[in-house]
Amino acid sequence: MNEADSLSGWADLAYSSRHMVFEHCAEAIALLNPYADRLVDLNIAACKLLGYPRQELLELPVSKLFGHQLADLIVFTQAVMDKGRGWSDELSCNCKSGERIELEISATTLQVKGEQQLILVMRELSLQKYQRDQADTERTMRGGLIEWRNILNLFQENERDNQLLLSSVGDGIYSIDSEGLATFVNPACARMLGWETQDMIGKNIHRIHHHTHADGSHYPVEQCPIYKAVHDGVIHEGRQEIFWRRDGSSFPVEFTSTPVISDGRIVGAVVVFRDITERRSTENQLQSALEELKVLKDRLEEQNAYLQEEIHIEHNYREIVGQSEPIKKIIRQIDVVAPTDASVLINGESGTGKELIARAIHQASRRNGHPLIRVNCAAIPAELFESEFFGHIRGAFTGAVRDRVGRFELADGGTLFLDEIGEIPLELQSKLLRVLQEGQFERVGEERTRKVDVRIVAATNRDLRQEVATKHFREDLYFRLNVFPIQSPALRDRLMDIGALAAHFLKQTGKRLNMPGRRLRNSDIERLQRYSWPGNIRELQNVIERALITSIGADLNLDLPDEPKTSLPAPQQPSSEVAIMTDAQIRELERSNMQAALKAADGKLFGKGGAAQLLGLKPTTLASRFKRLEIKLE
Repeated sequence: MNEADSLSGWADLAYSSRHMVFEHCAEAIALLNPYADRLVDLNIAACKLLGYPRQELLELPVSKLFGHQLADLIVFTQAVMDKGRGWSDELSCNCKSGERIELEISATTLQVKGEQQLILVMRELSLQKYQRDQADTERTMRGGLIEWRNILNLFQENERDNQLLLSSVGDGIYSIDSEGLATFVNPACARMLGWETQDMIGKNIHRIHHHTHADGSHYPVEQCPIYKAVHDGVIHEGRQEIFWRRDGSSFPVEFTSTPVISDGRIVGAVVVFRDITERRSTENQLQSALEELKVLKDRLEEQNAYLQEEIHIEHNYREIVGQSEPIKKIIRQIDVVAPTDASVLINGESGTGKELIARAIHQASRRNGHPLIRVNCAAIPAELFESEFFGHIRGAFTGAVRDRVGRFELADGGTLFLDEIGEIPLELQSKLLRVLQEGQFERVGEERTRKVDVRIVAATNRDLRQEVATKHFREDLYFRLNVFPIQSPALRDRLMDIGALAAHFLKQTGKRLNMPGRRLRNSDIERLQRYSWPGNIRELQNVIERALITSIGADLNLDLPDEPKTSLPAPQQPSSEVAIMTDAQIRELERSNMQAALKAADGKLFGKGGAAQLLGLKPTTLASRFKRLEIKLE
């Protein structure tokens, strides 16, 4: 071996020895190329401190490790490059575990292949403090071992009792020193945060579990209520905070941070916290239940308001009375259609008891546990039809000061009785048809589509077929409503029921007026049966009530107009020369005759010298004729 080879071997051995010292040094050392934003080399201790494999650290930009303090890192490295050396304890680094550690960094410059690089020696601040505390403890022990042992025995005995007490508590408890580093952690705290107790001791507790808000935004240490107790010596509470677990999940907590004061100075704080996930869930469920209850309450109030309104409406009767064939037919029809959800159209003159039939259908149906909602279409102004049917939201139109539930929504699950269906405006009939076909609607002023399950029972005193023919009623809506038609007979077509009905009203009205003991005579029944009853059952009820009020004894004083007894001229035999008149001509002649009588009576309809007396008609018959002939009274 020549001298050159010998020198080369010694050089390799020296380099290998230096590299081994660098690699296994207890201090974390790294070589930084500030221009390339890369670590050129680093030892085992540096990899362990930062929590990354060596190869991954060599490929990772340094700016990512110190990204949250990139400006501070640039200022620090520039100062070191200018002065040749530097020191800082204000930098912190992001570990691979997600934890952020505070560092003490010493740096010097080094020329490598003509390029200036930095040698960094990194120490974890919390570990430094822990080691200093250990050294202080050792010095104390060396200074007075016997005294220390006595104190230690007493401390261990008290500590054992305290540990047993704190370990059995279900709430999380930990203590921090004046710098915010954990000095004690009970098992419940470690378990809830997903850490091991020994891994939390000496760490910055805010960075472990309280570093961000619920939305993920940064939570500065200076705003943390936990650390405020260390600075101002006041107890702080957190009611709507979250703590983060080691795995990145979070949970809601409430906590109290109480300062610890010794010899007149604040030495730390004790924090007690509780996981309120279950309580928050219960509160949310309760809130949802209260909101649902409010909706049901509002709906019940709407239904109650409707029922209170219905109380003031005079119902004809509460059960179908009569044994005539038309009534038996209606009862059979109710038995057939009530169990189904088919739409029913009840036809008949005013006052024949169409609403009573609708109630009987509802009571015999499977929907009888839900409300029967009545809408009198003839009593609703045209501009309010849509709001009445479907409801509106607040501000939908002038006067809409609050949300209002429509009749369809009130009747959800039950039956909606549309009385005088022929009065619905043509422009609204298409929306009504949509609800009947699809079960969907929108409140006035609202875009949300609502669904309802409603059975429709409609009633009318009009000839809807004729209305369809004259384009006053939609044909498709008519066929949708007329699935099962029922004809409500006029009272004059069921004379045999008049006695039973009169007795029913006498008992019902007598009880309401507190006038019992009145009776109907056979002559009264016969007289009632001779009358034509243009007002039907409603007129009969009014006649009975008026008779009760005006009667003195047990017998009723029926105030019923008799048929006029005026003699009529003998009919003349038609001659072959008399022109035959059409029905329209006869109606026009009759209309002209009645108008002439009205003119001759100076507009007076009833009483002495009135048009009814001149024409030899009863007042009710005159009124019926006026309506039939469409004679308008000015």
